[in-house]
Amino acid sequence: MLILALTLGALIGLVLGLTGAGGGILAVPALTLVLGWSMTQAAPIALLAVGGAAAIGALQGWRVGLVRYRAASLIAATGMLLVPLGQHLARSLDERYLIAGFAAVLLLVAQRLWRKASGADGDAPTLPHVRKIQIATGYIVWNVSSFLTLTAIGMLTGFTTGLLGVGGGFIIVPALLRCSNIRLDSIVATSLLVIALVSGGAFLSAWSSGQVVFSSSAGLFIAGAAIGMVLARHYAARLPKQHVLRAFAGLIVLVSLALLYKIAQ
Repeated sequence: MLILALTLGALIGLVLGLTGAGGGILAVPALTLVLGWSMTQAAPIALLAVGGAAAIGALQGWRVGLVRYRAASLIAATGMLLVPLGQHLARSLDERYLIAGFAAVLLLVAQRLWRKASGADGDAPTLPHVRKIQIATGYIVWNVSSFLTLTAIGMLTGFTTGLLGVGGGFIIVPALLRCSNIRLDSIVATSLLVIALVSGGAFLSAWSSGQVVFSSSAGLFIAGAAIGMVLARHYAARLPKQHVLRAFAGLIVLVSLALLYKIAQ
């Protein structure tokens, strides 16, 4: 069981590092389907594992100038305001409804990722006055439109993080791809910083309310996620993004079907 927890954590870290999204939405299903934890038990540990791994990836991205830290700070700050609301709702709902909602979110994410990898979405529209200044990273010109859009992304990210115990990257990455012309590698690095901040805040909120239960398998899962992140950020630039997105979309579909099968039994 301990080796399995370490392996699962490493896989989550790999996915998170390669895509900037998905580590969180796969962490909770991994802990519930494979290790047999409940969603309320899995969510805080998933947040800590994903948040820690994301912090490692964000630091690596920061060193090479990929992180849009002002945008990340705004998304994270507004997101953390909505985390307690999501956590309160999660405690109030029947776990079967939480799992069903999680599976529906997974299928939606998979569909959008597949369309993006296939080029079906075409060129993403940009926000007014957002233009590509730096070839490597892009640059956001701050105005009311960009501020409100990033705030809305942050609020949705925070609520979903609290409700489902996910990092929110599956919201941040597609939203920034559609609402800006920032390069994908910069979006991934920025998303990792937001995930680290929001997941950290959500974990502390869960800890303060007594929802966190540590174990040896939890510790190894967290350590595995950090190892997977380091490996993923080292090899991310060498892998074709279209293949990564398609493989990720297929994996998400399989996980969502497994979750639906679990509640149907």
